[in-house]
Amino acid sequence: MDRDFLIDLFADFGPVTIRRMFSGFGISADGTNFALALRAGLYFRADETTIPQFEAEGSQPFSYQTRTKTVTVNSYWQLPARLFDDSEELSDWARAALAAAQRAALRKRPKARKAAKKTVAKAAKKVAAKKPAVKKKSVRRVGKAKRAHHSR
Repeated sequence: MDRDFLIDLFADFGPVTIRRMFSGFGISADGTNFALALRAGLYFRADETTIPQFEAEGSQPFSYQTRTKTVTVNSYWQLPARLFDDSEELSDWARAALAAAQRAALRKRPKARKAAKKTVAKAAKKVAAKKPAVKKKSVRRVGKAKRAHHSR
């Protein structure tokens, strides 16, 4: 799949951003990545709400082979081939994929905030634990020439 084909495919859905990614393209809308176009096909973001729809169509989750095993990515499922000829229904699936990606982003966000709060709390504890620096009395040092002059 090339960039022009993808732009035409998502024309009814609305404006999308298509960026080079891995061996294909990442497709996003409103700053949220919701689809992957790879050599093996087009994969839409899915979650517990939309996976049954993919299963009903006989679709499979995205998977790839490493040297030692096959890795399955359950958050992206292959778009049924019949939808390439039905731009209106493809748009519905794309909206559902975008919604799934947005739900996933909302679930991730609180964890990041908690981690940031913990980091800030740790830093505050370190600062509070440090004893304040005690100011030493300043001693005026006088050079040899001045001492000789004062002693006269």
